[in-house]
Amino acid sequence: MAEILTDEKKIVIKIVYYGPALSGKTTNLMHLHDLIHPRQCGDLMSLETRGDRTLFFDLLPILARTDGEYRLKIKLFTVPGQVAHDATRKAVLSRADGVVFVADSQMMQAMNNAQSFENLENNAGRVGLDFHRLPLVVQFNKRDLPKILSEAEITERWGPTQRPVTFSNALKGTGVQATFETILSATYDHLDAIHDLARSYRIVKENLLAILPQPSP
Repeated sequence: MAEILTDEKKIVIKIVYYGPALSGKTTNLMHLHDLIHPRQCGDLMSLETRGDRTLFFDLLPILARTDGEYRLKIKLFTVPGQVAHDATRKAVLSRADGVVFVADSQMMQAMNNAQSFENLENNAGRVGLDFHRLPLVVQFNKRDLPKILSEAEITERWGPTQRPVTFSNALKGTGVQATFETILSATYDHLDAIHDLARSYRIVKENLLAILPQPSP
């Protein structure tokens, strides 16, 4: 849950990138880190082992300031993809304000995606998150590979979940920023409803999105 430090005029929110092993969670954070000016974000920290791409988590703190009101600190995490590290997944997921589920677009990975999404739902309940109200965006990554599910197939399968779906090629950065902006919007809408800080959150959102590159007119 978001930390709203009134005395310090600071809001701290946490967004977690979740998904099966090697789906592109770390690559998303690496690309976001490259997009943002070094003065406005911290170092990207990664711990890797032979057993998994990311054993604990990647942490990307981003700082933004409102017009004389609240400062925002947003922390981005990834979870390890392998089931063997499920305890770490739960620890990282705890107190998340929003989640990006990074799925692998390859047809042969459909079962892994489904199992990982089910694991996300189960773990959310175990750490006290209301999964059905949790801001969540589903990103289908690796759109550049052969033998992938079509956008129509993905929309048909995931449409009933009523979760926003984005498409990406994280290695090239395609769709990474759009996914990030989508989860930010969903997270802010959710936090606004809970804390009734709409004006502050709108200002924070505008400032945060301003540090990202804007599309050419």
